[in-house]
Amino acid sequence: MADGMDASLAVAVEPVGNAMVVRPAGDVDLNASPVLREQIQRVLAKRPRRVVIDLAGVPYMDSSGVATLVEAMQIARRDKVALVLCALQERVQAIFEIARLDTVFKIEATLETALVE
Repeated sequence: MADGMDASLAVAVEPVGNAMVVRPAGDVDLNASPVLREQIQRVLAKRPRRVVIDLAGVPYMDSSGVATLVEAMQIARRDKVALVLCALQERVQAIFEIARLDTVFKIEATLETALVE
């Protein structure tokens, strides 16, 4: 965040089998989380059976990013959509463990396992 590239989060969305895969790339912080939030909400609005959020390209996430994913989980549960996180980098995984959110979210090590229903 030191180089002023605040809104540099890129979010790719692609269908894979029965799932929609959301792939953010970059730090998910206060400036970037609205970008991720909008993309996730757009995907959830289509009510796919499964949404996989592939976090392999996210080296850092702050509390606003975590809040974005918690909100996505609430929407997914309400709409009976399976929401799975996968490929968390160590720093991001640590945040989820500290906040005990690893017990709330379904978290898989790889995209392949996250796509298995």
